[in-house]
Amino acid sequence: MRIAVIGGGPAGLYFAILMQRDFPGARITVVERNRPDDTFGFGVVFSDQTLDIFQEADEPSYRAITESFAYWDDIEIHLKGTVHRIGGNGFCGCSRRTLLLLLQERARALGVELIHGREATPEDFPDADLIVAADGINSPIRTRFADHFQPETDLRPNRFAWMGSTRPFDAFTFFFREQPEGIFIAHCYQYEANASTWVLETDPETFARAGLDRMGEEESARFLEGVFAEELQGHRLLTNRSLWRRFPAIRCARWVKDNIVLLGDAKASAHFSIGSGTKLAMEDAIALH
Repeated sequence: MRIAVIGGGPAGLYFAILMQRDFPGARITVVERNRPDDTFGFGVVFSDQTLDIFQEADEPSYRAITESFAYWDDIEIHLKGTVHRIGGNGFCGCSRRTLLLLLQERARALGVELIHGREATPEDFPDADLIVAADGINSPIRTRFADHFQPETDLRPNRFAWMGSTRPFDAFTFFFREQPEGIFIAHCYQYEANASTWVLETDPETFARAGLDRMGEEESARFLEGVFAEELQGHRLLTNRSLWRRFPAIRCARWVKDNIVLLGDAKASAHFSIGSGTKLAMEDAIALH
């Protein structure tokens, strides 16, 4: 059996791991356009329930991942001077870079061929029994065969940007700030010691009034440090391709074309506010496997 996976994110790597483990005679190749240690964004988050699914799916990668996690049980909401804390939720986070490196290590140990720094198309694998298009939310393969997959994109109006900070957290935290320009929201969680993800969100009118449409990456981070000065507690906001954008809610009428199947964000996107994009992508891999 010959399998090609185009896209070396969590979904593509996890699918390759599961298939290579259960079909050791298969030839499986994962091709990723970025370098092995390139990653964009900051941390990823999983629930306890998701970790149970990962443990059942592949114990070795589960153990490696959970050893790198920060854990918390609570959700905390800061709104109009009040703090609401809700316990018993069970979440954990780790850096996206760490997750990718651990999955790469597990895949290599099983015999998966990993190729980085190269673009790939289905034509590169004429002998493949299965081609998995795990090439992300802007999937070139989905776009190329759009007439068949029939994707629908609902571009949501709010603007958001992924940033990070060194401020620690002991809960999945939401900050709501009312400013002269309008309302700003920060979705925050810790994923490593002294490392937290901050997803900043605002509506289009506030975005324009604040002048964020005219600011560069670093300038917008400095502006938001002023908005969330109290919440940052002296820590800075960190950027990594922290561009403001609108979220594309993507759904496809079909997921399969001949021997090509869409996986993860290429198939459907999950809104950042639920913190489940990576979880759903890896669960897609389990289901396809």
